[in-house]
Amino acid sequence: MTGIAGRDLYDDPRFFEGYRRLRTSGTALNDAIEVPAMARLLPPVAGLSVVDLGCGTGALARRLADEGAADVLAVDASERMLVSAEKHPRVRYLRADLETLTLPPGCADLVVSSLALHYVADYPALIRSVAGWLRPGGGFLFSQEHPICTARRPMTGWLETGNGTVWPVDDYAAEGPRTQNWIVEGVMKHHRRTATLINALLGAGLELTGIDEPGPALDSPELAEHLRRPPILLLAAVRPP
Repeated sequence: MTGIAGRDLYDDPRFFEGYRRLRTSGTALNDAIEVPAMARLLPPVAGLSVVDLGCGTGALARRLADEGAADVLAVDASERMLVSAEKHPRVRYLRADLETLTLPPGCADLVVSSLALHYVADYPALIRSVAGWLRPGGGFLFSQEHPICTARRPMTGWLETGNGTVWPVDDYAAEGPRTQNWIVEGVMKHHRRTATLINALLGAGLELTGIDEPGPALDSPELAEHLRRPPILLLAAVRPP
């Protein structure tokens, strides 16, 4: 299957400009849905060493630093994203592909990732790496597109019917790459069942501590369609002491 892989997507100038406009439009999922959900599942971060995978322009990394994290290593494959990132005295930015990223064992108290892991082809391998980077008792929290949203091949989004629109859930058990026309044509993501996502955490020796499928507030008409099916999945886990 051909498409624009996640490691290249955000350096595509057409996509980057469209994404920038989306984030300022008030209709993106990030600020209204994903950020509050992440905040609910995050542990206290004061004094922690944090790794942020797929940091984008560093918004989450800077929030964690402002909340007292001792240091944050913010990693992203996109040069455009990192050039746009605001500096922070306790945030260090690193350009690297998440699938080949190498960090010292036991270097982190907390690993986080915001809406990036659906771009990763070898999710189990990355989870095993995360488990190795965590110190005993360290936590892992990530968000990604909900498997209900990534299931259909190709990812068509809402479909018109005689009675309105429906979100098709098809090909759910057939895991693998998907393409989607989102801002540009042929964006590649990877679909996995919720069970696969959770079992990879357990298989890497982590313990599941939280799960969420957040939606928008009831008084957010511009995001009302996201009340009809969960747009995002969040999973939290810990490396046992």
